Amino acid sequence: MSQQGYVATPPYSQPQPGIGLSPPHYGHYGDPSHTASPTGMMKPAGPLGVTATGGMLPPGPPPPGPHQFGQNGAHAAGHPQQRFPGPPPVNNVASSYAPYQPSAQSSYPSPMSTSSVTQLGSQLSAMQINSYGSGMAPPSQGPPGPLSATSLQTPPRPPQPSILQPGSQVLPPPPTTLNGPGASPLLPPMYRPDGLSGPPPPNSQYQPPPLPGQTLGAGYPPQQANSGPQMAGAQLSYPGGFPGGPAQLAGPPQPQKKLDPDSIPSPIQVIENDRASRGGQVYATNTRGQIPPLVTTDCIIQDQGNASPRFIRCTTYCFPCTSDMAKQAQIPLAAVIKPFATIPSNESPLYLVNHGESGPVRCNRCKAYMCPFMQFIEGGRRYQCGFCNCVNDVPPFYFQHLDHIGRRLDHYEKPELSLGSYEYVATLDYCRKNKPPNPPAFIFMIDVSYSNIKNGLVKLICEELKTMLEKLPKEEQEEMSAIRVGFITYNKVLHFFNVKSNLAQPQMMVVTDVGEVFVPLLDGFLVNYQESQSVIHNLLDQIPDMFADSNENETVFAPVIQAGMEALKMHLDRQQFLNDLRNDIEKKIGFDAIMRVRTSTGFRATDFFGGILMNNTTDVEMAAIDCDKAVTVEFKHDDKLSEDTGALIQCAVLYTTISGQRRLRIHNLGLNCSSQLADLYKSCETDALINFFAKSAFKAVLHQPLKVIREILVNQTAHMLACYRKNCASPSAASQLILPDSMKVLPVYMNCLLKNCVLLSRPEISTDERAYQRQLVMTMGVADSQLFFYPQLLPIHTLDVKSTMLPAAVRCSESRLSEEGIFLLANGLHMFLWLGVSSPPELIQGIFNVPSFAHINTDMTLLPEVGNPYSQQLRMIMGIIQQKRPYSMKLTIVKQREQPEMVFRQFLVEDKGLYGGSSYVDFLCCVHKEICQLLN
Repeated sequence: MSQQGYVATPPYSQPQPGIGLSPPHYGHYGDPSHTASPTGMMKPAGPLGVTATGGMLPPGPPPPGPHQFGQNGAHAAGHPQQRFPGPPPVNNVASSYAPYQPSAQSSYPSPMSTSSVTQLGSQLSAMQINSYGSGMAPPSQGPPGPLSATSLQTPPRPPQPSILQPGSQVLPPPPTTLNGPGASPLLPPMYRPDGLSGPPPPNSQYQPPPLPGQTLGAGYPPQQANSGPQMAGAQLSYPGGFPGGPAQLAGPPQPQKKLDPDSIPSPIQVIENDRASRGGQVYATNTRGQIPPLVTTDCIIQDQGNASPRFIRCTTYCFPCTSDMAKQAQIPLAAVIKPFATIPSNESPLYLVNHGESGPVRCNRCKAYMCPFMQFIEGGRRYQCGFCNCVNDVPPFYFQHLDHIGRRLDHYEKPELSLGSYEYVATLDYCRKNKPPNPPAFIFMIDVSYSNIKNGLVKLICEELKTMLEKLPKEEQEEMSAIRVGFITYNKVLHFFNVKSNLAQPQMMVVTDVGEVFVPLLDGFLVNYQESQSVIHNLLDQIPDMFADSNENETVFAPVIQAGMEALKMHLDRQQFLNDLRNDIEKKIGFDAIMRVRTSTGFRATDFFGGILMNNTTDVEMAAIDCDKAVTVEFKHDDKLSEDTGALIQCAVLYTTISGQRRLRIHNLGLNCSSQLADLYKSCETDALINFFAKSAFKAVLHQPLKVIREILVNQTAHMLACYRKNCASPSAASQLILPDSMKVLPVYMNCLLKNCVLLSRPEISTDERAYQRQLVMTMGVADSQLFFYPQLLPIHTLDVKSTMLPAAVRCSESRLSEEGIFLLANGLHMFLWLGVSSPPELIQGIFNVPSFAHINTDMTLLPEVGNPYSQQLRMIMGIIQQKRPYSMKLTIVKQREQPEMVFRQFLVEDKGLYGGSSYVDFLCCVHKEICQLLN
């Protein structure tokens, strides 16, 4: 297994021919020899002033015009209907969400509200970025008909002499960490030439709007920012500044103008636009390389030859043809695979293919399984593998004639020929030691030490297990679950229980030698729940009383268990613990799993991220994998890819079902390939990119300094956007920040990742919390990581009790809160209900059944059941949000201006981080500065 992540390969640290970018600083994930690399080398030295960051684009090769996706791959258009059809197409489109009009910014003082916006005007005055003097390169010549992109521009200002205050003349050094990014051009509101709001029309580019009193083309006055008090440590260093404060300019003070936060790309707007255009529709997978709806958009997916995006999502759906292109763009080529993702009831379940003792049909050379990418030839007697091009004989039992277009006559009768995902029944060859596996078992181990007995946790678990065991997972056609169950209690010794069905009372056997543990009984320990139900219930009734007089505080797993028990408080965490336990017992799961990812010629899987074990470079081993776990796979070129054949991926997971049957689950996906960078950028998916960046960075924290990891992430972000700016964007002023339309919210998501506690080393954050979040993220799918890094914030006070729709979400910033409002925030692990001090009394009464704000009990973790429309609607919304998430989210009630509000505010990810990290505006400016330096 390779030890280097995509952002770390040594060639990426060198300037690539043709790109014209300065070599940024790229760390080396997994290479200990580079852990001491200097952290400031990403900022090339140069004179401060006009030419430091304001250079125009150097000339570059003109990219092509816009390209249309969707018709260059295999598809089923015009072909007869499948004989095992999926659900009928649904044509109703989900209604769009009305835009939320935020209330005025809250009047109470807050350090979060004074970010870099208060300083940028004076900083830009000192930098004089847009003074076009001698030595400036002419604008690059771009293509006619530019790509759809987002551009943010800084208006030019006439050069003015910078006068420092008396005193020290030493300039501050350039910043090298994200906690204090340097200033860069201020970003004015976006403007559409057609005068409408929202994103630009296709093949257009945002232009800067005129400032008050100006018209387009008449020049722009100096851009200023509002001033105000600043949070300690928030001062940014910048070229031309004075260590004690911003540089002073000659002449009278300029009128100050506040930056409109709505002028920078909004994740909420991107999500709502995708819902409005693609929500509720049928997404058919018959076209190679098409980009699926966002993970936040509900739609019906119809498998027509490529795996559903529920199973596989890619960082880009168009791979570059060459490794040089990949190095030039630095966009990771990766897939997030969730092989056991839940399939909604309105979509077809996976079909099971059984070839009996012959087993699945496979390529003789690369061992790829029969799939829609295989091409049958010679009248159906042979087939050519789509992955390695090997020509194979068709087994006699599998032979079928071909029609006039070379397709088998039974094409639509066989799932493995016409669907992207399906399962095979595995033969004994796929079983360990060529023996069928035993049915799986759940063993419940209950800590019966003194503290757990006294606080009632043991009694709670035993009572709940009676109900939970009734819902053990089972195959759809089976009446009862085949999973066996066993029970162990422990303190400083282990107690095994015999619960065989013919016993009148359970029997206990004690193992005192914990150094060499053994199972003291073979028959009666693991049993079928339905057969031994009465004995098991008898045992669960007796366990709390059996150890009631115990004074034993020592446990076999003392440190770990004691820490866990401290975290589980009867009145605070009871419901969350039980919900998670119930969910883990009931969900479908695959046991003893081995996954292998095969690819077509020209590229291969090189790195794997997740809760996995790898004893070689190809086999991903998992003791168990359920519907919520994902594995992220990175790909690298080893040859040139063809635009005609594309890039093919096949994921095969060998596992044991809950009934003890060995199966193979297959997912196939075809991607486009292109020799044009523009196609690569148009096909990116930001949510999948962040999933990859998070996992590669979280893997690297085990052997790399956090500072180096953060700089690698910033540099790669800047490099991707600089490459787009140089090669794909239309000619524009160098002061513009131009973002690809598919990646316009990449900076805000990347900033959220950088502010995560795993990448921050602060004394306020415990090592346990960092390790816990790291492990969770390593197994997350795209939908879960999207919500985790950018939480959902809903204005509850705008609820329409007559509608079942969720209120339109707002951006995660304190500026969106209001004293008169009530907001619900969820990130997949936590749920907060924030209450403004002037919340409407009728809402307080309706939700909490108390007369006023002061009477609300913030210790509650469940909302009271009040027979009121507001209460019912809010509880329904919370249930909908929780239903889609793998973990039970604990509810915390937060009152404005009270101490617990600090915990809530760390999830307002567009603001400056409480434990370090830039605001969204600061980070965008930092990235812009890095791009300008690369383009110079």
